[in-house]
Amino acid sequence: MSQVDDGTTTAFERVNWTEITPQALYNKLQTLAGNLWWSWHPEVVSLFRDLDPVRWRQLDHNPIALLAEMTPELVAERAGEMVMYTRINQAHRRLKDYMADTHHTWGGHHAGVLGSKPVAYFSAEFGIHESVPIYSGGLGVLSGDHIKSASGLGVPLVAIGLFYDQGYFKQHLDAEGYQQEEYLDTKVENLPMSACKGPDGKPIHVTIDTREGKLIAKVWLMMVGRVRLYLLDCDVEGNSPQDRELTSRLYGGDRRTRIRQELVLGVGGVKALRALGITPGCYHLNEGHSAFAPLEVIRERMHGDGLSFDDALRDVAQHTVFTTHTPVPAGHDRFDAALIEEHLGPLRDQIGISHEQLMGLGRVEPQNEHESFCMTVIGLKLSRRANAVSSLHGYVSRRMWAHLWPWRVEEEIPIGHITNGVHIPSWIAQPMQQLFERQLGQSWRLRLEEPEMWSKVYQIDPGELWETHHALKSRLLEFVRRRLSRQCRRRNEDESSVEAARMALDPSALTIGFARRFATYKRADLFLRKLDDIAELINDPERPVQFLFSGKAHPADEGGKSFIKKIAKLRQDPRFSGRVVFIEDYDINVARHLTQGVDVWLNNPRRPLEASGTSGMKVILNGGLNCSILDGWWAEAYNGRNGFAIGNGTQHVDDNITDERDAENLYSVLADEVIPAFYERDADGLPSKWIQMMIESIATLAERFSSHRMVVDYVRHCYVPAAGGLSSHMPG
Repeated sequence: MSQVDDGTTTAFERVNWTEITPQALYNKLQTLAGNLWWSWHPEVVSLFRDLDPVRWRQLDHNPIALLAEMTPELVAERAGEMVMYTRINQAHRRLKDYMADTHHTWGGHHAGVLGSKPVAYFSAEFGIHESVPIYSGGLGVLSGDHIKSASGLGVPLVAIGLFYDQGYFKQHLDAEGYQQEEYLDTKVENLPMSACKGPDGKPIHVTIDTREGKLIAKVWLMMVGRVRLYLLDCDVEGNSPQDRELTSRLYGGDRRTRIRQELVLGVGGVKALRALGITPGCYHLNEGHSAFAPLEVIRERMHGDGLSFDDALRDVAQHTVFTTHTPVPAGHDRFDAALIEEHLGPLRDQIGISHEQLMGLGRVEPQNEHESFCMTVIGLKLSRRANAVSSLHGYVSRRMWAHLWPWRVEEEIPIGHITNGVHIPSWIAQPMQQLFERQLGQSWRLRLEEPEMWSKVYQIDPGELWETHHALKSRLLEFVRRRLSRQCRRRNEDESSVEAARMALDPSALTIGFARRFATYKRADLFLRKLDDIAELINDPERPVQFLFSGKAHPADEGGKSFIKKIAKLRQDPRFSGRVVFIEDYDINVARHLTQGVDVWLNNPRRPLEASGTSGMKVILNGGLNCSILDGWWAEAYNGRNGFAIGNGTQHVDDNITDERDAENLYSVLADEVIPAFYERDADGLPSKWIQMMIESIATLAERFSSHRMVVDYVRHCYVPAAGGLSSHMPG
């Protein structure tokens, strides 16, 4: 028997596949499944799907769970039937080469100082793939896209989060359209992670002292391409039964649960890095959830290097980057003095400051005893580089937090902005990737951050682009019909309702998507203010329109739940039945289908409360157009030719007037701009004006709003300076 191929075989070597053992083949698939790199490579995804398409869908596209149900012999048999041996070997080799190549990358050339002291990226959630349910929505998906791009660019970065064994909730609607939440235990053995071990070979545990006792967390490792994601988990012996459930649910529980989770993330995260032997050159706090982390680093510097508290704070802040994500007051975690003392008291003792000094770090007015402790405030005070996530959000944030620097004019408040972006390989549909390969060149994925490459989009054949988009739209509608019929069966509705769900929606109709967290300021119900007029648009026999809605409301958000109920109940109105649908249990999988297949993505938050938004960026990549309030990213993206704007970018001081005005503007832009452009066809039956807008959207926005561009901005403006890697800097 010849030697089993180890992934180093060249394209010119012939391999006798009959001599590859089933176990060796199975091991290669396990290696692929063990690194989430596979999740943004459709050719690797197809390997697992082809093993068993039905179970692949039923298992939420989880390759580890799929392989666990199959023996090596069954895998080998299926691979032989599907002629998969070469594909498996090529994918295995590509992963091996990718992991080995850390020098010939953008980061290797531009982030050298981080090579010995990487970025430590803290986030409360990471949305990487639907099979890894440790995210709730936009913040988590942004974090996932951030570390994927750091991997692709070769930026030395490690990530720190929490492992939620029940994740975020599963959503079902009852017959009246009211949201029901269900929490399910995640099987650790079905996730691509392993326990971190110390030099002694024992699992790493970190201990955090509180006034009420110790919190203990173990550390898991999950590989996301080249990036190591470390997840802290409190379900360990030594914790009380209550504390063992501390990290079980994302954004669950009361204020005491929240502060304990954030203590584990921040303080525990820094201790985990120390136990792992990692010395960061830069700490990036993604939102205030991890803002306790610098306090633990300060403690380390004081005890390890003999620094005073003030000197340690000054030094640590220089190496810390803080990103704020929300202009909504409720989005900033606040804790009372008793909770802070209970959980930070022992750390406060060790760094030698008083309770009032500690509280002052989290207050806008340090001496105001009536002010609570705000995680955003301490994040801003313990960092020297702070940013919002869009240009408009930067303006709003400087105004919101101006009182922290009363001696400065608002324009000089030290909060900049780095606009969010999305990970292109994760969100672009495979047919669009194939179109780009033909039009932009085979190496287009390696040049995502190059604007010159994207200018070639103007050369794309309009007919081919339209056909590709229409195929994706058809795939979306098939997906939605399956989900709708399943929803009907779960509610025990009659067979006629199930059949109606299977026939819902029209492939030729203008399809508008709206999917996001159902917070009230996002105004999912805005179109209901002009319901009769919208009904006329929907039922126009010559130019019909249909709406697809999806999203979750926080379990405690009754306002958001009422919005869902209003929209879901429209299916009982004959005017909207089969034309306005709500897809349950919004997750990455649902988001992928929607953003890849809709004609228009609707976004109508109450300006200026949308810090950035990223869902509309995903639509760009797949040929969809945005129709949005000029808020967040769209305020800096819209050029009059690459989508549609609702209103003119202003808001009334009275929210009710703003809402009425925006509802009128939404109806007007749909009736006067969107619908006519979509249905106007040329001699070849193509909506030529619409397609030109699609091309303009991709060409002008794809690179600007990619997470590759975003991470490059962070490296240049935050990470390298924070790590002391600038060759020249002359403060003005």
